[in-house]
Amino acid sequence: MPLLAITLTTPCCYHHYHKLNHRISASLRAMVTATSSRNAGAFTTVKEKVTFEREIKKSKFIAIAGPISDEQSAFSFLSQVRDPRATHNCWAYKVGDQYRSNDDGEPSGTAGKPMQSAIVSSGIDRVMVVVIRYFGGIKLGTGGLVRAYGGVTSECLRNAPTCLVKSKVPMGVEVTFDLLGVLYHQLQSFQVEDIKQDYDTGKDGISMVTFKVDFDRAEKLEEAVKANCSRELVFYKQ
Repeated sequence: MPLLAITLTTPCCYHHYHKLNHRISASLRAMVTATSSRNAGAFTTVKEKVTFEREIKKSKFIAIAGPISDEQSAFSFLSQVRDPRATHNCWAYKVGDQYRSNDDGEPSGTAGKPMQSAIVSSGIDRVMVVVIRYFGGIKLGTGGLVRAYGGVTSECLRNAPTCLVKSKVPMGVEVTFDLLGVLYHQLQSFQVEDIKQDYDTGKDGISMVTFKVDFDRAEKLEEAVKANCSRELVFYKQ
């Protein structure tokens, strides 16, 4: 979202606005470096690591699901739970619109893809599932493997405790020193995060405060701050 425009009357004002606008843009960009369009809104994920175990024709299948935030955390989770002694350590994960899966030696498409489909069907995001198989001597066939891997993944996620996570919107506001107490009271009421304050705004008695707030509470916070400060304030949003 573009920054709000300010009317300029002199070259000096223009220089100051350009400098301030650059500072604000840099500050808000820093707050959203790791944020992408796939993080917008809210999503449901698993609260913690959960395990589901089932024996199918003497093969033991252990599905382990856990919350992840990106590809790096997914492979970190995989390295923590995989068993090198097992016959197969198949996996799948979903982070927003990013999907990956691996059959780990099972016939192509019989493990990772049905696991991935089970994750999508569950409606859970930012999650990885690893299914560890200990071969019991009886081959399951292509259809049997698809049902086994997809089934234990579905059951694991069905039993997992979940939580709703709301994405954060980076915001900033210029405020006079005498209103900082009022502003901070409102920020605490709305449970904002990552509050930072910058006195070097180039304006006497003015401070820039940046923070992150739940995406669905941004407008209400802006209205509350303006109402309690009893004056017009300029909010900046990325």
